[in-house]
Amino acid sequence: MERLMTLARENGFTHWGAANLSAFQPLASVRAMCAADRCGQYGKNWACPPACGSLAQAAAAIARCRRGLLVQTTGPLTHPLDYPAMESLARQHKKSFQGFARQARLLHPDCLALTAGACTLCARCTCPTRPCRYPSKRLTSMEAYGLWVSDICQKSGLPYNYGPQTLTYTSCVLIAEE
Repeated sequence: MERLMTLARENGFTHWGAANLSAFQPLASVRAMCAADRCGQYGKNWACPPACGSLAQAAAAIARCRRGLLVQTTGPLTHPLDYPAMESLARQHKKSFQGFARQARLLHPDCLALTAGACTLCARCTCPTRPCRYPSKRLTSMEAYGLWVSDICQKSGLPYNYGPQTLTYTSCVLIAEE
């Protein structure tokens, strides 16, 4: 875990902490939010439902893990609907997490890396007409796994909200071996 925490710092995350794996319970209610397709990725991204697999498959993948690290990127907003700042922070978090996940996979080849939001490795996903271009690099979101991120942060002792006019993106790497 120390090496992952060092990588979290080196990749520019604002906060990180050990994940309480008992809090990682896939919920049908979270997956239903994906089905509402507010982000426009449902059925259009290999890392999103329904292509990312069932909740039972997500639960099985999580169950094989023994420890994990949550990583967060927090930034200021000038007002509650500061979309340019939200988008910039999302890009920053995604870029940091892509590097972090790649490094974590080198250290722990069977780790489970879950990001915030849809996979953005490709400018345009090939789903559903052609296979994923990069299945070994693909990043599925915590929400696609049915995870209630704020609850996981709270139960892991890591804040989810860092104050008014801030926004935080959270991702994680879960590791199977001891």
